[in-house]
Amino acid sequence: MSAKKIEVAVKSEVRIAVTRVASDIVFESPMTTTEVKSAVSEALSKGNPLMLSDVRGHEIIVPADKIGFVEVGEPASRRVGFGAA
Repeated sequence: MSAKKIEVAVKSEVRIAVTRVASDIVFESPMTTTEVKSAVSEALSKGNPLMLSDVRGHEIIVPADKIGFVEVGEPASRRVGFGAA
């Protein structure tokens, strides 16, 4: 039997600051930056919780009134070795 490994392409990296929490929530999302921005805008305008998922299928739920800021960008390429600068 062979086990298939399901690979999900990482489309964006998301960082969410939650008010009154010392650390940020950072995860890789299979959603595009446009999709994440749309979800954030909708949550803020309607007052609904922001609900996103990461590449492993975990759900991230943040109350809209507790969002400090959301940073969305392309995932950084991971460099290996001592010459990476």
